[in-house]
Amino acid sequence: MTHRFEYQRVRIAAFGYELPPHVVTSEDIERRLDPLYRALRFQPGQLEALTGITERRWWDPGFPMHAGASRAGEKALAAAGVDSADIGMLVYGGVCRDHLEPATVCAVADRLRLGPGALVYDVSNACLGMINAMVQVADAIELGRIRAGLVVSCETARQIVGLTI
Repeated sequence: MTHRFEYQRVRIAAFGYELPPHVVTSEDIERRLDPLYRALRFQPGQLEALTGITERRWWDPGFPMHAGASRAGEKALAAAGVDSADIGMLVYGGVCRDHLEPATVCAVADRLRLGPGALVYDVSNACLGMINAMVQVADAIELGRIRAGLVVSCETARQIVGLTI
C-alpha cells in the first residue's frame, strides 16, 4: 500500500547558489590521467562519454564549506524576501564539512545571524542529505513548529579527485 502526502502549508520560496571559481573540464582530468590512459589504451573522451560531465567547479584549496553555504543562503533569503531572524530551522545537508565537530551549520548560522531560537543541525546521508533536510524543514512547517526554514549545502570534489588520480 502506498501513501500519498501533500503539504498544505509548505512551498519553496527561493533558491540561492554560489559557484566555485575554478572550472575543471573532463579534458583537464584526462590530461592528468594520460599515463593511465596510455597504459590501458583508453581513447580520450571516455570520462565525458561515461558520465556526461563536461566540467565541474572547484573551490580554492582549504575553502571552508560554511562560507559557500552561507553565500548561497544569503542569496536564497534575499530572493525570498525573508529576514534571517525569521528562520526557525537551518539544516546543512552537504556531504563535505568543515570539521567533524562542531557541525558546519553552526558557522552558517553565525554568518547568517539567525535568531537565538532557531534549530540548527547537520544532516549526513550521502547524496540524500539535501532531500532529507528539505523534508525535515517541510514537516516542521507543516506541523506549525516553524514558519520558515532554510536548507544549505556546499560541496567540493577537489580532494577526492586528486587522491583518485
